[in-house]
Amino acid sequence: MMRLRQIALVGQDLDAIRADIVAVLGLGEAYDDPGVGKYGLKNQVWPIGDTFLEVVSPREAGTTAGRLLDKRGGDGGYMAIFQTDDLARARARIAAEGVRIADQADRNGASFTHLHPKDVPGAIVSIDAMEPQARWEWGGPSWREHVKTDVAAEIRGCEIQSPDPDGVAAKWAAVLDRPRERMEGGWRIGVDGGEIRFTPLEDGRGEGLGCFDVAVRDPEAVRARAQARGCLDADGNVVLCGTRVRLVRA
Repeated sequence: MMRLRQIALVGQDLDAIRADIVAVLGLGEAYDDPGVGKYGLKNQVWPIGDTFLEVVSPREAGTTAGRLLDKRGGDGGYMAIFQTDDLARARARIAAEGVRIADQADRNGASFTHLHPKDVPGAIVSIDAMEPQARWEWGGPSWREHVKTDVAAEIRGCEIQSPDPDGVAAKWAAVLDRPRERMEGGWRIGVDGGEIRFTPLEDGRGEGLGCFDVAVRDPEAVRARAQARGCLDADGNVVLCGTRVRLVRA
């Protein structure tokens, strides 16, 4: 198994971003994870079904997240977090690819391996494992109580834009141990329950996670919610925390 379980975004004004996300996607209560404090961050994590949307925000100077905000000129995508059922194999594959580890931990049945973004470009990729598999430590101990799926059902994928979508897709495919295939305008990697797309630079903001996919009950109703919040761009795309949201029907 290699499943996209969580997308993380980075933004400056966490309160304003939280208000937009809850209003547009109809989400429930978020979890404030104290574990991100060691990175100089604060955050909010929402369950969308049994997948998760996180927003991190710097609370001190000199953070990786803060540097990304500066580099990409504002709020945007940050991490793609995958869940595997064979962590030993995944870590052996990462080592064989010569990918450096930015951070790694194993504690009480919750494990993560953050990959160095210079070796796997486009976003910080994390390969995680949970015991039992249905658990998700980063969503908090009571995340199931806060699931609301009447508007949004789950996260289904994301899109990485790059000056070298071919090379970046090849690296992600090797790390995730999934084949890549050509699609119109770029490359695609299928993962359990979704996909990762790799496209050329499109928005003038440089390499990064520019879009994530959310399965929703009624796409037009979500667009109306977004329009009411000022969260539609000139092309009619829903934009949350500086990141396009591709709406797919649940």
